[in-house]
Amino acid sequence: MNIDFTIDRGFEKMKRVVLIGGGYGGMNALHQLIDNGIPNDVQITVIDRNPYHSLKTEFYAILAGTKSDKEVRIDFPVHEQISYIFGEVVEINTETEHIRMKDNEVPVEYDFLLIGLGCEDNYHGIQGAMEYTESVQTITKARQASIKINCLPAYSQVSVVGAGLSGIEVASEIRESRPDLNIRLLDRGSSVLSAFDEKIQSYVEDWFNKNEVKILHHSNVELVAEGIFYNNGEGIESDVIIWTAGVRPNYLVRSLPFEKDRQEKIIVNEFYQVPSNPNVFVVGDCVASEHSPSAQLAGVQGEQIGDILADVLNGKEARKPGDIKLKGQLGSLGKSDGFGNMYRKPVTGLLPRLAKSGVLWLNKRH
Repeated sequence: MNIDFTIDRGFEKMKRVVLIGGGYGGMNALHQLIDNGIPNDVQITVIDRNPYHSLKTEFYAILAGTKSDKEVRIDFPVHEQISYIFGEVVEINTETEHIRMKDNEVPVEYDFLLIGLGCEDNYHGIQGAMEYTESVQTITKARQASIKINCLPAYSQVSVVGAGLSGIEVASEIRESRPDLNIRLLDRGSSVLSAFDEKIQSYVEDWFNKNEVKILHHSNVELVAEGIFYNNGEGIESDVIIWTAGVRPNYLVRSLPFEKDRQEKIIVNEFYQVPSNPNVFVVGDCVASEHSPSAQLAGVQGEQIGDILADVLNGKEARKPGDIKLKGQLGSLGKSDGFGNMYRKPVTGLLPRLAKSGVLWLNKRH
């Protein structure tokens, strides 16, 4: 479906703003634009593969079968100056300033572009990892993994590759959902959650030991095939293998001709603009940052970009965004236990789990 957003009004021309990606960053930017008041000469188009915003931080629960789809979907905002295109982006051409969609020969043109396509699994060049493992990086992939896991016979083996935040939440949620399954967690280092405080690492390891989740430390997966993976030269059979061993920016972002950091994220100026293309803004997992990637970070960046874009669209000098102050990072161990850093202090137990539920509740009612 092609939509022409160029409307002549005397000597005026409608400003076409296109947001690619309806994740935390894109949605917060959109809400901030609405709150600031969209100028009459602006038309906003949001492009996403799904007709709803989905809470990616809860995909592990979709995978484990402890939450339904409905619980992690939020309707996009309705506004007379906002249009939506649902489908797959196949090209971002920043020279001709248009977006090409799958199964649509007519491109979507833009005057201002916000890229918030998020991330995808990083398989680190390991043969068979993409083909033979499950993922939680999209709601579709989490659904597919859920079918496989919840159709397994009792005492089947599930292996989770990667012991960062995603791997921990996936493994613990499957344990709570399917106590009849055998679960192993592959950790590349000597302790899970290497980015967290030692107190949290010990607490989480104890939780897994008590709940009979086997942890394989110093793992190095070298090859994956159907029903088997090779770890430090040893072939290990598994009925389902789930990959949570790192992410990288979406492939479309990696293909753009912009300067990037070591993680292949786009380097921007203090206003989130690409220096060579100042009408292009980048948010979330696609943009270089001193902070570790998270939904919270993307949300704050999105709010700042919304204010900046509002100034630009109103012909004002853009307000310089303030320093980003994150409140911490939270993780769950089933429904009644958790961990995290809250205001730079490590916390474990029920409190961080309740705090995470509270954050989810607020997101749903944004």
